[in-house]
Amino acid sequence: MRTQVAIIGGGPSGLMLSQLLHLKGIDNIVLERQSREYVLGRIRAGVLEHGFAKLMREAQCGERMDREGEIHDGFYISDNGNMRRVDLHKHSGGSSVVVYGQTELTRDLYEARDKMNGVVIHNAEDVQPHDLKSDQPYVTYRKGDEVVRIDCDYVIGADGFHGVSRKSIPRDVLKEYEKVYPFGWLGVLSRTKPVSPELIYAKHERGFALCSLRSQVLSRYYIQVPLTDTVEDWSDDKFWDELKRRLPADVAERLVTGPSIEKSIAPLRSFVAEPMRYGNLFLAGDAAHIVPPTGARGLNSAASDIYYLYHALVAHYKEGDDTGLDNYSAKALARVWKAQRFSWWMTTMLHTFPDSLPYDQKLSQTELEYLFSSERAQGSLAENYVGLPF
Repeated sequence: MRTQVAIIGGGPSGLMLSQLLHLKGIDNIVLERQSREYVLGRIRAGVLEHGFAKLMREAQCGERMDREGEIHDGFYISDNGNMRRVDLHKHSGGSSVVVYGQTELTRDLYEARDKMNGVVIHNAEDVQPHDLKSDQPYVTYRKGDEVVRIDCDYVIGADGFHGVSRKSIPRDVLKEYEKVYPFGWLGVLSRTKPVSPELIYAKHERGFALCSLRSQVLSRYYIQVPLTDTVEDWSDDKFWDELKRRLPADVAERLVTGPSIEKSIAPLRSFVAEPMRYGNLFLAGDAAHIVPPTGARGLNSAASDIYYLYHALVAHYKEGDDTGLDNYSAKALARVWKAQRFSWWMTTMLHTFPDSLPYDQKLSQTELEYLFSSERAQGSLAENYVGLPF
């Protein structure tokens, strides 16, 4: 088999790049280790910065997002019961975010690939890139007892943190930076009316909480929990009781509870791998970087990678210009580290850290007070939240 671009990973990053390249006449194949049903069963965040939404429209996949997505011009931060609003629209110069579930976004991308007869191969086992430093790289995968080879010009590793792509870069070339936080987020999805039309980030002495939503009838809530906790430790009733404790009294009073549709615990981690290019392999998304979900940068950081790769590949194939490919790693990492900084800042300001010094607790509280005392500080938050320029 032969293609121009082999994409490892059939999540939103890989699918979006595949769709964008197809629209420009660039042949590509997507390899995904899991089934489509498994990919669509993963529950992920859904706050899309304005640049991501624009990219979805360019990929001709934004119709349902524009119809069903929630446009948010701000969000709330609650500090031990005192709730204040961050006006994104005002402080970012008129921008906003779109709240649209990642599952639905991925479904839209799959449907677009199907309509264009895009090649997405699921249940591809033992995927392995080869000869990445040569001019003739290729990828192999196993389908049953058969080993299939795909020759290509470039390999895109969009296969997540645990994928094979990053592991294909020699250890003496790859440098990794990591910070593991001493807590996780217990998340519950419920078919209930959201407690607020905009997100509520709650700082509380018992731990952080977040009130989010997927639609007007589907809510997503989170609470900070120790890493030693398991889902089995948390019944629905116990979850709702703890969430109410961390919210302002008037919010807790109007909270509509119900059976959980999905419940999971996600540990929080910051991670960056450098470089994001090795020969003719290019990393994108979680394969190269992870952020805590506090700043809503994970999927959006992946989108900026895809934006840079898409334009670089189009310039290569249509104009013979390799500048974008040559500069991809440096350009992508510059934006990645800004997303890391913002996510780290939001996380440290809003969470309760076990065994933290009283000094650190005072600084965290002072950071929050300063935020709401300064228009420029709110402008910096808004600028990062709605999305820095690509």
